[in-house]
Amino acid sequence: MIKIKNIIIFTFKWIWNKLKTRYKITVSFNKEYGDSDDRVYLSKKIITQKEKHLKFRTLDKKLVEYRSAAGLNYIIEENE
Repeated sequence: MIKIKNIIIFTFKWIWNKLKTRYKITVSFNKEYGDSDDRVYLSKKIITQKEKHLKFRTLDKKLVEYRSAAGLNYIIEENE
């Protein structure tokens, strides 16, 4: 009985993770995208998204946080 329950829970979590939205976040430290200073992240969850503050968790479960007094340059795209 416990084995069947574990299989059902595992299957539900696997399906849920496949259907969950992923995000591709590109952060630029200047106003030009495509430079060598750009950083690209894949994220499961965006925690804070404001003009001067961006905080999210990557697929590796690392917390990434960017703050800027002058404002941030970032692009968030849905990744399937």
